[in-house]
Amino acid sequence: MLAVLIAAPLNAQTIVPISDIGQVVRQPAGPVPTPPHTGIKAMFKELGSDVKKLPSRENLFWVGIGSGLALAVHPADHNVTDSLVASRTADRVFKPGSILGQSYTLLAIASTVYATGRLRDEPKVSHVGMDLIRALAISEGLTQTLKYTARRERPDQTGPNSFPSGHAADTFAFATALERHLGWRFAIPAYVFASYVAASRLPANRHFLSDVVFGAAVGVVAGRTVTSEESAKYPIAVTSVPGGVAVVFVPRRSRPAS
Repeated sequence: MLAVLIAAPLNAQTIVPISDIGQVVRQPAGPVPTPPHTGIKAMFKELGSDVKKLPSRENLFWVGIGSGLALAVHPADHNVTDSLVASRTADRVFKPGSILGQSYTLLAIASTVYATGRLRDEPKVSHVGMDLIRALAISEGLTQTLKYTARRERPDQTGPNSFPSGHAADTFAFATALERHLGWRFAIPAYVFASYVAASRLPANRHFLSDVVFGAAVGVVAGRTVTSEESAKYPIAVTSVPGGVAVVFVPRRSRPAS
């Protein structure tokens, strides 16, 4: 499979052909209108729409990346887990990740963002909060379905629900939703946090490395699916090329003020 990285700045109302790919990427021009506040009823309706959007070429790409990386690290699963479990330093450094990455912790943060937007009448803030809630819901749905399908035993032998890591999935879904709304500058801390939480599952003896790697991919899928309508600063498009696929980064230039 061939992965190609292309950057192409777009002007307003412009279609830019991608050489050697045979396809074009169309980027909407102008600022995105401020969305209205989203209520609980609308949230459930949008979750249904999110589920319908899951089978997509872009999500298949991210699943392929996650599967490939998980298979690549799978032979080292037991060695990595055993070495980290035996390390007191790793246990001490990563122990807070168990609580910080819990779904109820992340849901509380997302709900606070949503409530703040509603109380202060800031639709953009409430919209981010609602998307965070939806990203967590989709992430949990995918994770639990995979857990009870794969039935992989945890390294501590406490149950057959090791694959994939829910902590990794939820925190990466959270970070991805923030990246889509705020851009990479503000999302980098969220991805650092997500990586920390994902890594914490290894010294805790709750997951193998491949569980964590694929869980991160699940989170990316959930976050990008929920925010597929958002205008990210550096949107990513996936398109086919002869012999594989291409990942296309398309920075958007703002529309000149009139």
